[in-house]
Amino acid sequence: MSSMTEDPGERLERSWIANADGWTRAVREGQLESRRLVTDSAIMQALLERSPRSALDIGCGEGWLARALAERGVAVVGLDASAPLIDAARAQGGGTFHLRSYTEFASSPEAIGSCFDAAIFNFALLEEQVAPVLRAVQRILARSGRLYIQTVHPWAACGAASYRDGWRTETFAGFGAGFPEPMPWYFRTLESWVALLRQSGYWIEDLREPIHPATAQPLSLLVVARPAAEPTVAANTGPCT
Repeated sequence: MSSMTEDPGERLERSWIANADGWTRAVREGQLESRRLVTDSAIMQALLERSPRSALDIGCGEGWLARALAERGVAVVGLDASAPLIDAARAQGGGTFHLRSYTEFASSPEAIGSCFDAAIFNFALLEEQVAPVLRAVQRILARSGRLYIQTVHPWAACGAASYRDGWRTETFAGFGAGFPEPMPWYFRTLESWVALLRQSGYWIEDLREPIHPATAQPLSLLVVARPAAEPTVAANTGPCT
């Protein structure tokens, strides 16, 4: 049982280990309505519009997005801090998968590759301090590469709580069995998302709000951004185009 005084980032990381089996089953069996109806296709559409040859899936989970992109000829590298999720991704294939925390990635992004056409966080920016990992992405993007972030829509996810940045808790109450550990996650307003990207050195090129087909309510916020300055890559990787 976790202590309420424990760092929420540590509880977040542990939740993705404890809930890995339940999450893998929910994703692969199509149990998540929002993903099945809208958000999975939304991120795929945004990515394929630029015809990437390579992609980095950060917080890849059990690897569904890597597999979907690989089926369309994209070379994918995935990373995640949850060993059970990485094991599940490797078992299904579709990419090269690394067990790595965001802190480890931010300290040495070139260790997992370079010159990526796309770097993706699909519902995978859940911590408070994420600017270091966003800045690290710039070091391994191709010159024409883009950053893709899909997250919960701030207005929809706010619920009855105040519309202010802060830690929230996902209990997975509607996800069925296999989720023994509540997940802390950091809520950001739309204004804060824009400020975060600007402060991390990005220009927003596109902002989308995928809509539920029945309720006409936004199910996610999807941002496509490019580095404000030309990306730099390690000297030994050769030129990126």
